[in-house]
Amino acid sequence: MGRRSSEEGVSELSVLIKDNLCERSATMESRARRTRLRSVVGICLFLALTGIIYLGYFCPDHVCALTSREIKESVRLSEGLSAGPGSGLSSVSVEFDKNGLLSVHPAFRLQSIQGSLGYDDVFTNDTFQFDINGHDVIVFLHIQKTGGTLFGKHLVRDLDLQRPCSCQRRRKRCFCFRPNRNENWLFSRYSTGWKCGLHADWTELTSCVDTELNKIEGDGIKRRYFYITIIRDPVARYLSEFRHVQRGATWRGARHWCGGTQANIPQCYPGSSWQGVSLEQFMACPYNLASNRQTRMLADLSIVGCYNSTLSSLERDRLMLASAKHNLQFMPFFMLTEYQKVGQYSFEETFGMRFAVAFEQHNATLSAATMATLSVEQLDAVRRLNRLDLELYDFAKNLAFQRFKRLKDRDPYFVQRFQHLGELPSRQSATEFNWDSVIEDTTDVE
Repeated sequence: MGRRSSEEGVSELSVLIKDNLCERSATMESRARRTRLRSVVGICLFLALTGIIYLGYFCPDHVCALTSREIKESVRLSEGLSAGPGSGLSSVSVEFDKNGLLSVHPAFRLQSIQGSLGYDDVFTNDTFQFDINGHDVIVFLHIQKTGGTLFGKHLVRDLDLQRPCSCQRRRKRCFCFRPNRNENWLFSRYSTGWKCGLHADWTELTSCVDTELNKIEGDGIKRRYFYITIIRDPVARYLSEFRHVQRGATWRGARHWCGGTQANIPQCYPGSSWQGVSLEQFMACPYNLASNRQTRMLADLSIVGCYNSTLSSLERDRLMLASAKHNLQFMPFFMLTEYQKVGQYSFEETFGMRFAVAFEQHNATLSAATMATLSVEQLDAVRRLNRLDLELYDFAKNLAFQRFKRLKDRDPYFVQRFQHLGELPSRQSATEFNWDSVIEDTTDVE
């Protein structure tokens, strides 16, 4: 009995020792884990504070200005699908708001976000300034027969700048450099030339501009891009293009680059031009890109499969129009051909630049004269061919005047400013140009 009791006592003691050792081991392990956790937290805090100090004191403004937007976009795109040409987007659930705009949907890699700032970025920031001394670049998307040639000349000749653009005699090009170095602040046909192709559209420009400027100025520059354009009444624009082509103009130098390849679009005419074409012939060609040109040039064509879409024509039109509206709404500035003074004021207030001339309204155009000669049936046919552009123009008109009102309401000197647009005593300039009479400006592929 005594021996058994002794053995039991030893056994109990062994159990107690083991339990105590386990408790000590667990305690030591817990302490070690807490120590490691404190070390990790400390390192994270140190890195976070270092990042905050760097962003606050050392990060250049032109880099940090894009940080928030790029982070949001990178997260959105990482969650999304990659929509390339012919990816069957008709099976994707696409949402539109009441204005027919594309909702932010992961199936669409909206090129407007990449490297560029939009209207909301500009107008929700009370301290925003276009930084011509930094790395800001205005990119002019020039749609044929909208008055873009005249506006392009205003940009290079008539802006009151610390370092005005230097235009060379007998050349249709100007050097538009920043005040402190030879870098371009303007990407347009009269400053950089047709670097992304003749009359490059949204799809071409957004995938090309940064690469082309890097070739000129070198890699490693963090630029902020501001896309701008001009929209014109679709019937007037179409008839203007018709008359332009009828006189012998072509755009054979246009690349129509999309999805990494150049589109092969059949010509509507044999030979070198379509000179002398009738309106009926002009309208009858199914490959004529004059129809709904503004919608096509403002849309991200990659979402509809570029020029070889497998979508139905109804679905393609629906997506293309929604994309064009979205991109137009994203642009910090666009103007309407029919409202020159509104456009001039809006540009000056948006970018903080002043023109040394007042924009003039050219209503007596060849397209207006042509329209007066058409029958009701012909006008109806033109409208049917440009129904997407007509809807886009209505949208653009409402949007342009909303923005104009917003600018006007916050300007205490609006009445005086609007009455004296272009009156700068320090500079005198005059740019006279009739955009309906010139052929060479749109055929030059320099």
